[in-house]
Amino acid sequence: MTSDNEENDAPHLSPFEAIRQMNEDGIEFWSARDLAKILQYDNYRNFLKVVAKARIACEQSGQAITDHFVGADEMVSIGSGAKRKITDVYLSRYACYLIVQNANPEKLIVALGQTYFAAQTRRQELADELAALPDDQLRLVRRSQMSIYNSQLAETAQNAGVILPIDFAIFQDHGYIGLYGGLKAKDIHARKGLEESQEILDYMGSDELAANIFRASLTKQKLEREQIKGKVKANRTHTEMGRAVRETIIKTGATVPEDLPTPAKSIQQLEQKERKRLKQGPQLAMFDELEDSANTEE
Repeated sequence: MTSDNEENDAPHLSPFEAIRQMNEDGIEFWSARDLAKILQYDNYRNFLKVVAKARIACEQSGQAITDHFVGADEMVSIGSGAKRKITDVYLSRYACYLIVQNANPEKLIVALGQTYFAAQTRRQELADELAALPDDQLRLVRRSQMSIYNSQLAETAQNAGVILPIDFAIFQDHGYIGLYGGLKAKDIHARKGLEESQEILDYMGSDELAANIFRASLTKQKLEREQIKGKVKANRTHTEMGRAVRETIIKTGATVPEDLPTPAKSIQQLEQKERKRLKQGPQLAMFDELEDSANTEE
């Protein structure tokens, strides 16, 4: 028998997330029939009227309907080994968002669906926006994220027993050792050819920063999840998580962080350039490339 405490500790899974499926290419989709049940439509034909409204909204938003609504036939068992064919529609996350916007608003589950798909759709939009950023701007975003993750990791490490500044420096080195194949912070600094006052994080490209963010995130999660205590165990955990990220990079055929190029400009130089661009207005962006070229020629 499951205790009340165990039930309260169980992770909450949205009903909309529970019916999410993945095809062979790793693309997520939802079945219209499954979604109709979750949204409490007893009559599938009535639900198809909502789907039709969502299709119109999709077209009016400038999206290709075929990218978000895909007709499908399925064979279902009807007992005694017999099967019959039923029609279904495979839906993208955006299609689901449009459907819940056009569904019966008086149903509580519809309101929950609107919240879920609005949040998830916006999250995907932000991810797409990040992916479309030039590398310099992406570096600025990820450097800022790295500061946040390092701050969170420092707090978690302190709870594990990494108290003094020298302890945290050693703790950080163990993470770098795992991620950079044995290199410590000073080794990475030398490899990048930096001056003594220059920080290695300020001279990392967006991919290198992303690897370090992943390393910090995994370490924080494991320290908290396993309630790890003591500097030695915390250091070992950081090395393990750094190594896990490195092994993933190698497995996927990507470039290990120490072999990634060091950007010519520091984060501070990029911030200065971005402040200048924002101060002079959006029209400057049109001439940035020409200005850079002119400066290079001079």
